[in-house]
Amino acid sequence: MDFSLEKKKLELIQWLSTLNDKSLIDKLMILKEKERKDWWEELSAEEKLSIEKGISDADEGNLTPHTRVKNLYEKWI
Repeated sequence: MDFSLEKKKLELIQWLSTLNDKSLIDKLMILKEKERKDWWEELSAEEKLSIEKGISDADEGNLTPHTRVKNLYEKWI
């Protein structure tokens, strides 16, 4: 059965309102908190530095044209 997003939300709300299983509710709360976290905070220091370097390079105009990148990696995509 294909429900619209709003119908699915309402069904979940109704189901949640009937739950009495504390462990299941705790698991759902953990899932909720995990979904709210900023992905940036989950990156390693090395990953953050790499992204910041890429942004800095782009800001300074140190870019590689798309056609060159496409030619270099064409066999993998």
